[in-house]
Amino acid sequence: MKVLRRINFAGLAVLAALPMLPARAEVIPLPSGMTVSALDVITDAPGLGVAYRFRFVADALDPAQDYATTEADMAHLCRSYALKVVEAVEPPPDAIVITLADKAVPFGSTDPDAVQFFEAYRPVDGDCEWQAF
Repeated sequence: MKVLRRINFAGLAVLAALPMLPARAEVIPLPSGMTVSALDVITDAPGLGVAYRFRFVADALDPAQDYATTEADMAHLCRSYALKVVEAVEPPPDAIVITLADKAVPFGSTDPDAVQFFEAYRPVDGDCEWQAF
């Protein structure tokens, strides 16, 4: 059975388990020059471990952007944002999933008009190691 917990940024100030998360979304600059806003963090226990899904919205997300640029932005979000959040979590998550979208889409829903990119990483020795889906 999959267990899902959704954490909205509005209520994060009261969560002692994740003290590094901001109480409200912030604008985060990316290596590509684009900026994103943190949408939410969703944790789940998929059977073999725990994944933290960090979802970000980038209004200027270009579906034609090359993969190297997109991957560099997502790796940056993992290293500079997600790792700081999960460093206080025990046990540490088995996976960090970064989602970039051009608009907020409810978790688990599809929107054919939305542009979304996903990458999975494993936290290893203070870094994000890319994982193939």
